[in-house]
Amino acid sequence: MKNTAANITLEDLRNGSDAVLKKVYEENREKFLNYAKRYNLSEEENIDVYQDAYVIFYNNVMSGKIDSFTSSISTYLFSIGKYLIFDIMRKNKKKVSGNFDLSRVGDEDELVSTMEIEPSGLTAEQELLQKHFATLGEKCQKLLKLFYYRGYTIQEIVIEGEYNSENVVKAAKSRCMKTLKERIKDNI
Repeated sequence: MKNTAANITLEDLRNGSDAVLKKVYEENREKFLNYAKRYNLSEEENIDVYQDAYVIFYNNVMSGKIDSFTSSISTYLFSIGKYLIFDIMRKNKKKVSGNFDLSRVGDEDELVSTMEIEPSGLTAEQELLQKHFATLGEKCQKLLKLFYYRGYTIQEIVIEGEYNSENVVKAAKSRCMKTLKERIKDNI
């Protein structure tokens, strides 16, 4: 399968040509570092994330985990990097800012927000979670995303404006989690 942007095939990558691997690394490095600036991590963290994302990409290609690209190589790399950034932010309890400029990524790239990692990489538990999370009401989904995915504190969720007090947020989060756990347990 060809990546039309760079005319590099999966076979080219698997053959391990240093020139091809170097080309992929260098063509995407600056674009990724510009994209990553929107998350307010340090430059060193962004460089580390890109290098980690590239290593994961390389290992996935060489191990045969990737059969074909459903997107460009750039999109696949950015997707890996995005999830690595979110892991760092969750650990550091940082929020994602809504003020960003996708034009810094480059005109040729697909919108970063449309990136997906192949769903075949999900464990059975993750698939159950994804399936049953989608059945929750919109308010529960938003609350759980703010708390677990974005790393908001209970107090920050109150400030978002949909709840009157921290106790209301705690009770709502508890109910939402209980409902989700019951739905998952009933499906096991």
